[in-house]
Amino acid sequence: MSINQISYKVRKIIYLLIMLNVTFSSAMMEENPLLNQYNTPFNVPPFHRIKSEHFMPAFEKAMQKHNEKINVIAAGREAPTFDNTIAALDHSGYLLSEISSIFSNLNSSHTNEELQKIAREVTPKLSAHYTNIMLNTDLFERVEAVYEQKDIFNLDPEQQKLLEKTYKQFVRGGAALEPGKQEKLREINEQLSLLTLEFGNNIRDETNKFELVIDNREDLSGLPDDLINTAAEIAKEKGYENKWVFTHHNPSVMPFLAYADNRELREKMKTTYINRCNNDNEYDNKDNIRQIVNLRVKKANLLGYDTHAHYVLEENMASTPAMVNDFLKELWDAALPIAKQEAYDLQAMIYNEGNNFRLMPWDWRYYTEKLRKERFDLDEEETRPYFSMENVIEGTFLVVNKLWGLQFLKIDDIPKYHEDVEVYQVLDKDGSHMGILYMDNYNRPSKRGGAWMSSFRQQSVRDGEFIHPVITINCNFSRPTNDEPSLLTFDEYTTFFHEFGHALHGLMSDVTYRTLSGTSVPRDFVELPSQVMENWARHPEVITMFARHYRTGETIPGELIDKITEAGHFNQGFATVEYLATAVLDMDYHTLKGKKDIHPVEFENESMNDIGLIPEIVPRWRSTYLSHIFSGGYSAGYYSYIWSGVLDADAFEAFLETGLFDEETAQSFRKNILEKGGTRDPMEMYVDFRGREPEIGPLLRQRGLD
Repeated sequence: MSINQISYKVRKIIYLLIMLNVTFSSAMMEENPLLNQYNTPFNVPPFHRIKSEHFMPAFEKAMQKHNEKINVIAAGREAPTFDNTIAALDHSGYLLSEISSIFSNLNSSHTNEELQKIAREVTPKLSAHYTNIMLNTDLFERVEAVYEQKDIFNLDPEQQKLLEKTYKQFVRGGAALEPGKQEKLREINEQLSLLTLEFGNNIRDETNKFELVIDNREDLSGLPDDLINTAAEIAKEKGYENKWVFTHHNPSVMPFLAYADNRELREKMKTTYINRCNNDNEYDNKDNIRQIVNLRVKKANLLGYDTHAHYVLEENMASTPAMVNDFLKELWDAALPIAKQEAYDLQAMIYNEGNNFRLMPWDWRYYTEKLRKERFDLDEEETRPYFSMENVIEGTFLVVNKLWGLQFLKIDDIPKYHEDVEVYQVLDKDGSHMGILYMDNYNRPSKRGGAWMSSFRQQSVRDGEFIHPVITINCNFSRPTNDEPSLLTFDEYTTFFHEFGHALHGLMSDVTYRTLSGTSVPRDFVELPSQVMENWARHPEVITMFARHYRTGETIPGELIDKITEAGHFNQGFATVEYLATAVLDMDYHTLKGKKDIHPVEFENESMNDIGLIPEIVPRWRSTYLSHIFSGGYSAGYYSYIWSGVLDADAFEAFLETGLFDEETAQSFRKNILEKGGTRDPMEMYVDFRGREPEIGPLLRQRGLD
């Protein structure tokens, strides 16, 4: 056989293989549930059909479609207008946004090795995709032309806001930079996307890896029965016989620290918990922190900002680092003396018990619970039987119904991504469809830690059609056991109300443009709708509406509610200082100027020494597992929770002045805050609701810091 004959046969085989691959790829596209009509109730994602292998082809196709629409906008021959440029941009990329939302939510709520591999592959591609859009010269010229001629377009307030936000996104995304600097920005964005992903993965993996295995029943002394039973079930699942396993997931670690009599085990639990991702192993995050901080300041400098904090805060209510630091210092000066007094009281209790050791971080929660019981005759375990998950959901629905008339109908015959998930149709007061709510309340190894709200689809109006939102809330509460339902601590109960407030912000959104929908507001305003709900959760009238003992059905006794109320200011020095320490640490990292050789542990210690943090307390989130700022969206923004705390305490006083469920006040909050998304300046929206700017007094009174 001649060389030419061999070459011909090889070429023919290659051709056939290519054609088979094309045919296979085309068939896969046709069958890919992410790229076709869902044909599901309320058009929710078809979770029952989605497989991991569907995502990469879907991402590639969606990015291609998005680029096609971007190219059409950028190459438009007609003069740029709001509709053909700004509105068109908002409507572009809808498919990519939906696929990204489904993927990111699954990767957070129910991940696996395949999804994590896809995340590592697609994250830099998505970063490059969006960077390319921001750096598209022809596109920016059209956006800039509309912005410079905005007065001739007769725009309504929402359109004005979208135009302003779009223009700023391009400028802040590097559109005005010279080509050489734009290339550097591309590299930085890609590196940051991978580093922040790795940071979060390390936290999840090291948290899941930890086990405190106990084989001596005496070491369980002090622990509540339900916690012991859960630990026994976890041990059984992991293949241990006659043992108990405690983990670093909050429903395990926090009650262990509060009730375990064995001080050595408390120390082991606490020290391993606060040293997560700081163990010089494959999950260590110290180098990730170094790189992230330096890349962020490099990016900020490239864009003309002194620091990353200056870059971030430009878009927030607190517009400068100085404003944030002054605010934090005012609260720190009020809270630290109270925390010191609390430490003194706990140390006195230790001495009174005949012990001579010094109060340490692993002792704080344990002796706080003892002191709480001594002062208020209140044991946190005494309240948990009244806050079963079912009761808490019922109570939340009751509050929201009394405020706004919303109704929640449970749907069983609908696609879900995990058996734990419950799905509800949300109806407005008049019975009209408002949206779909997914609830995923229990912890599991495939879910990242913490609690959060997100969306599978944001509310918008597209081609004249009102797009109803599909919202999800995730928590990490203890799973029900064979003997009892999931019983929540009082803190977990208020956490659920908190996340439900975020969900309402997404569900009640009533705007036109997706970019401004729901929770698309400045970071230090987004916590107002969530935190204000916590105020109802703590109110005695609300607690009596639903809190019933899960076994007897008995309504929570009035004297127990009185104890909860009386203890409301208890340990608030600790809670505030623990939180503020993390907020200060965040600002210290992100007000650095220029590249630094950062050693995160030393940097953190120096930061805490500068503000005088007492050794008995460690920051709520230490650097190596500070996911909010190194893998979430709260960099130079962790202060937002307490900034919004000023807003929520002041806003709730409006209800106390008019009535806990006053219809007029509730409607004003809905119309001026919940429905508006990011369509207006946050302070303007707040003043429209409250009639004045917020005051700090209600927050100080609420926390007993006045």
